[in-house]
Amino acid sequence: MKLFPDISTFIILGPIAIKWYAILILTGAFAAYLLSLRNIKKMGYPGELVDDFFFGALLSGVVGSRIWYVLFFDLKYFIANPLQIFATWQGGLAIQGGLVAGVIFAAWFCHRHKLNFFRFADAIVPNILIAQAVGRWGNFLNQEAFGGVVNESYYKYFPAFIKRIMYIDNAYRVPTFLYESVLNVLGFFLIVIAIKRFSKPKRGDLAYAYLMWYGITRFWVEGLRTDSLMFMGLRMAQVTSVVFVLLGMAGTLGLFRKLIKGKKPVILFDLDGTLLDTEKAIIATYKQLISEKRTDYEFTKQDELSVLGPTLKEMMPKLIPGEDPDLLIQRYREINNELHATHVVPVEGAKELIDELKKQGYPLGIVSSKLTETVQLGLSLFDMQDDFKVIVGYGDVSKHKPDPEGIFKACQLLGRGHDDVIYVGDSDTDILAAQNAAIYSVGLILNQDRKESLVKSAPNVTINSLNELLDVLKEDISWTKTTT
Repeated sequence: MKLFPDISTFIILGPIAIKWYAILILTGAFAAYLLSLRNIKKMGYPGELVDDFFFGALLSGVVGSRIWYVLFFDLKYFIANPLQIFATWQGGLAIQGGLVAGVIFAAWFCHRHKLNFFRFADAIVPNILIAQAVGRWGNFLNQEAFGGVVNESYYKYFPAFIKRIMYIDNAYRVPTFLYESVLNVLGFFLIVIAIKRFSKPKRGDLAYAYLMWYGITRFWVEGLRTDSLMFMGLRMAQVTSVVFVLLGMAGTLGLFRKLIKGKKPVILFDLDGTLLDTEKAIIATYKQLISEKRTDYEFTKQDELSVLGPTLKEMMPKLIPGEDPDLLIQRYREINNELHATHVVPVEGAKELIDELKKQGYPLGIVSSKLTETVQLGLSLFDMQDDFKVIVGYGDVSKHKPDPEGIFKACQLLGRGHDDVIYVGDSDTDILAAQNAAIYSVGLILNQDRKESLVKSAPNVTINSLNELLDVLKEDISWTKTTT
């Protein structure tokens, strides 16, 4: 075993030499992975999805980078020496080829997993700048990707180790690797902080900013290099950079949004207090149940407010301790079903709103803490049972609101991802479920006693009547928690 046998090698283990180039490429990729993992988890997606994506993206990126290099460096040489095509440890990866291959893989991956390509790109693409910045130091230690000859005085203010390693073929060379590395880091912070945090980017804008920044950076740096890949007398990296800049500008100006018509967002509703006014039925049911089980207990106004929203499993031990919760829930449902016909009415404007949304082509669903059959019972009283493509009830999930499992399942049953989804509810529990799914939340304020807790949960927007939802839908935004 030999550690650091030369500038470009990290370690030699018998016949195997591990190059700094490979280590730094993988380090940069891992840094981009961690940043992307954080972003995508905020979007409500599991970490496993990021793992699957990055494995494929890294593999396709390396293959694409090598193919690009082979095509434009010396294709005749590689045809004559085919085994050299696989010698990536010696250098020879063209990042722009990797980006093209990565985009092709990402488009396939997003289609397969029903993800919005541009939202996914915004979460990942700016992080590639960090991977590129780290990877350029691999070029440095390989003593490649450098510029023309300069005088020793050029390195007056540079660290001594850069000056030493940039002495190549008996001359000092321009450290183009360093310029590109620094500019990539600067671009990352400008895009992620200045654009993302201090402006209101539309979906895809961060990826477009990457294309423009990296395109301009690479065009300038490539002009300083002496080892450019050429095509018909032109520096291939500069040609590709111009294409990147033009694509980024077109995207920023909204040309692709005009060409690619997005689907209408999925609209999911809570049931109780949102579509059907079941408050009287819920309170009457609890009162009757408590009168049967706790004759010494007075059901107060505070109790009435507390039972609106939480699941039965949460409330039974609090209101009737010492009894079997499952038996209490069974009795509650028997009483509640009996009271539906006399105590349940539609929320004002509910039927008219649903009819209009169906007419406009919105996919509609219900995510409720009630059993699916109870939801259908309530809807059937007002001929609304066929208005929703999917109903996810209490028994359909293992985790209940505010956990987002019900929302995710509804989207899955509709054959959609959750990149454009609106959830309408009347309680803080509903809003938290939407936020945990990273989707757009609409708080419906009909009960003034519950207004404070609903507003405090910070929905994207609050409305005072269901028909106001039609005005909300006129906004030109992305229907996620962050509206980007």
